[in-house]
Amino acid sequence: MNPEAWIDIPFLTLSDLIRDHAKERASHAAVIQDARQLDYAALDKYIDRIAATLQRDGLKAQDAIAICAYTSIEYLAVFLAALRCGIAVAPLAPSSTPETIAAMIADSDAKIFFLDKGVSEEIEKVRGSISAKRISLDDSDAGEPFSKWLGAEDAKPAPVEVDPNWAYNIIYSSGTTGTPKGIVQSHAMRWGQVQRASVIGYTPDAVTMVSTPLYSNTTLVSVFPTLAMGGTLVMMGKFDVEKFLQLSEKYRASHAMLVPVQYRRIMAHPKFDDFDLSAYAKGMKFSTSAPFAADVKGDVVTRWPGGLREYYGLTEGGGTCMLAADIYPNKLHTVGQPLPGHDMRLIDENGEEVAPGEIGEVVGHSAIMMNGYHNNPEKSREAEWFDKTGKRFIRTGDVGRFDEDGFLTLMDRKKDMIISGGFNIYPSDLEAIMTQHPAVLEAAVVGVPSLKWGETPVAFVVLKPGANANAAELQQWTNERVGKTQRLALVKIEDSLPRSAIGKVLKRELRDTVRLAESA
Repeated sequence: MNPEAWIDIPFLTLSDLIRDHAKERASHAAVIQDARQLDYAALDKYIDRIAATLQRDGLKAQDAIAICAYTSIEYLAVFLAALRCGIAVAPLAPSSTPETIAAMIADSDAKIFFLDKGVSEEIEKVRGSISAKRISLDDSDAGEPFSKWLGAEDAKPAPVEVDPNWAYNIIYSSGTTGTPKGIVQSHAMRWGQVQRASVIGYTPDAVTMVSTPLYSNTTLVSVFPTLAMGGTLVMMGKFDVEKFLQLSEKYRASHAMLVPVQYRRIMAHPKFDDFDLSAYAKGMKFSTSAPFAADVKGDVVTRWPGGLREYYGLTEGGGTCMLAADIYPNKLHTVGQPLPGHDMRLIDENGEEVAPGEIGEVVGHSAIMMNGYHNNPEKSREAEWFDKTGKRFIRTGDVGRFDEDGFLTLMDRKKDMIISGGFNIYPSDLEAIMTQHPAVLEAAVVGVPSLKWGETPVAFVVLKPGANANAAELQQWTNERVGKTQRLALVKIEDSLPRSAIGKVLKRELRDTVRLAESA
């Protein structure tokens, strides 16, 4: 089937589809978390009740709400209820600083702020700066208890005809300094993603494991297609390898969206091969959000039934690459080829397209693109590149190269590239070499200031369980295998690497530790 066939399907909302499922397969499980389960009839009724309560409180189409809480059925239902009313949702990361959370709520213009006790305790010091009405999803004292705020059980919202160009959600980028940018995704953009559901393996019988946070776009691009097709979500409040495997076996899971560090941990579990994961053979496993090591991809393809698809793209949209890892085992070092209808190119520092085979910044265009950054036209312009015909592309900030078969190999983020003595050093090259050492589980390379070279590479390493190696040995081993300009100035062995909630290594934090050590 042509993956672009979905482009011609008339616009529908996820809310419409859930209502249809509630009529046609009312008793089919929609969402499961721990001992609790809602079928489609119950979920649709719950959505109506919450949507009617939002309208009772004066919220109307094109208003916004913010949610900052840990994964729960209430979280999901509130998100879906807002969409039914044409209200935009700003899902916020609980791991953000209190000041950042307050700033994101203000930037989103949220009228109501849904949270839970854990988040409330973290942001107590900025409580006074948040003007939005607070509702506690877990009925704690974080705000007005959700169960008391809710209207009558049989409440129905006034119908809203959603415009495809209205904001669906505002996803805030994972910045480490200042306020993250609010990426405005429209209903039309999300509809474009949902239409892929049937051609990437989602069916009404799909059972999707949800083990990453609901505020993450990584999670949502698997949650929405599952619901659109009438499948079942199995949600985990917190990721645990053994529990993930147990739930996959128990519910006969067919689909999972996991970030690379989760795959690495799952495949390393000593009892992995003891679990019955055969139901994945009729579905698909996905990965995105962070670099996915070729050796781990190969292990997943070999030992875990079913297909593996790696996606490379941005929350902002633009171009997307897909690697069918089980079909192209000789391309596991790449992130695949652009999807049909996705125009991806490489440009140099001057905004000119580079010659075939050369390295450049990745830019992309497709039918799936953000409206822009919320309240930030300057940053919106910075994220765009236009070709000579005026065609709009989204800049990724990633550096890569296409091979002769059209597969994209990513080098690094432009901001992570190290310039040492005038030479470009790509941390991913060094990381790939270091993880070949038998004692090394993970490696992250960053550039730190150097009086002699401008910048110099430093590596942070996590050893495999039971492995025995020291930093000096690893530095020597690596430097014997790299070019003269790539040699490491320092290796530090760590218990773990700092990561975001969706598995991205926080390299800024690593850089800061080296600066502190050098100035001490």
